[in-house]
Amino acid sequence: MCLAASFTQTAFAQSTKYPLTITNCGQSVTFDKAPNKVVSIGQGMTEVLFSLGLADKIVGTAVWVGPVLPQYADANAKITRLADNDPSFEAVVGQTPDLVAAEFEWHVGPQGAVGKREQFNALGINAYVSPADCVAKVNGSNGDGVRKELFTMDLVYQEIGELAQIFDVQDRGDKLIASLKQREAAAVASVGDVPKNLPVVFWFSSKEVQGDAYIAGKNSAPAYILKTVGAKNVVTTEDEWPLVGWETIAQADPAVIVIATMSRHRYAADNPAVKLDFLKTDPVVSQLSAVKNSHIVLMDAQDMNPTIRTIDGIEILAKALKAAEPPK
Repeated sequence: MCLAASFTQTAFAQSTKYPLTITNCGQSVTFDKAPNKVVSIGQGMTEVLFSLGLADKIVGTAVWVGPVLPQYADANAKITRLADNDPSFEAVVGQTPDLVAAEFEWHVGPQGAVGKREQFNALGINAYVSPADCVAKVNGSNGDGVRKELFTMDLVYQEIGELAQIFDVQDRGDKLIASLKQREAAAVASVGDVPKNLPVVFWFSSKEVQGDAYIAGKNSAPAYILKTVGAKNVVTTEDEWPLVGWETIAQADPAVIVIATMSRHRYAADNPAVKLDFLKTDPVVSQLSAVKNSHIVLMDAQDMNPTIRTIDGIEILAKALKAAEPPK
């Protein structure tokens, strides 16, 4: 009898009581009921909603850098894709959502490229932005912003918990968070005795192939991946994705270079094949230790963003570092 009572208390989270008011990116947002129609702006946000079993609530998506997680391909194919990149304000409100959920504040925020919160609120539409893109982060109009503190998965867990509460699916949220934490712990344990503080560079893209590269900043999601597996970021600036010259990267001589794979075609170096060709043929870059030792890791671009896929990034880099370990 006592065991049954205990199970009931721990296995089921409390239902949401509406109206629900939360503070999101410094703004108070009130929900009178669970949203029925949501437009999701940002692949990372969309995949969180899918992971919470909310595909039937999504009426439109936008901002994709690569394929959706395979387990959600069928569900995603049934949902209107408003744009591969930034949707227009009219395209979003045309879906008559009662919630707009965004991965990045530069899409929905004080300088929102898609719209400001006030614009959506004036139409009776709530807006929610991932805490991972606004807590301890300064976002300008150029998209990537400056992160003042190291990103941690706690911000993604906060997002999952808040969305689960908003949609009254808190059991699913608790289960998802527990699963991600378990995977992260297993990846960290797998690294074992791999040498610590190996210098690593994360290369997302470049506007010009031979020009300055978008490299992960010291407080970015890749920086969290590096800290978690015991490696070292060669970049020391707080910009999320600063532009860094290859001469500067050469001076740091990274032991491992992680390059982003994506299907996006916005910049010249979005294509991973273009990145690989540059690394192997440029007279300076081809002499880096990482290139000469073939310590180049391919990683989905979404794994480098602060999302549930950051855990995938930890798993991939942990496996690569283990494989690159010299024989004993």
